[in-house]
Parts: sequence; C-alpha cells; structure tokens
Amino acid sequence: MKTTRMKIESASTTSQRIGRINTTQVDSTTDAEIATQLAQDEAMATQDAAKFARRVRKRLGFSQAEFASRIDVSLETIRNWEQGKRSPTGAAKALLKVLDKAPEAALAALH
Repeated sequence: MKTTRMKIESASTTSQRIGRINTTQVDSTTDAEIATQLAQDEAMATQDAAKFARRVRKRLGFSQAEFASRIDVSLETIRNWEQGKRSPTGAAKALLKVLDKAPEAALAALH
C-alpha cells in the first residue's frame, strides 16, 4: 500500500475559509429569526411528506377513498397528509415507503 503525505499551507486555508461559519452572522442571529427559520423548515418538511404521500397514491392509481380503504386509514387522514395538515409518522411512514418501493408485495400483504 502506498502512503502519500501532504503538507497543508496555513496561509492557503485561512484565505479560502472552506468549512467555516460566519461567526459574526451566527452571533447576530436573534431568537426570533431562529424560530422563524425553524417554522419554515417544518413547513417545508410537511410539504415534502404531503408530496410523497400523494405521489405514492397516484403511482398506485388509487383515488383518496380507495387508498384509504386499502391501507386501512380514514379518508380524512389521507386528505390531511396530502394537504400538509398532518404528516405520516411511524408505521404509516414505513408503509408508504414500502408501497413506494415494492407496491405489489405491500398490497398483497395488506389484502
């Protein structure tokens, strides 16, 4: 096995600042700005979950009512997922992943 040694010049790393944060900006960020960003991140994650749930249902070719019946959840739950009002968690999230990757096997197991 060949070993290669490299010498890092300290002058070149300080000028590039790769992997560094702007401490001035971090220190000046207020709690309100952090809370706003957290809320935006949560909203984006909810929309991603909504898009995923809708995509899985549409790929299977089911209406919301058919999908709810097949996976044994209420129609209101499906609507809440797809509208981003709620996100699937736990077993429901796992089921959606299985339905996305192996729909035939998942539907056969649910039938």
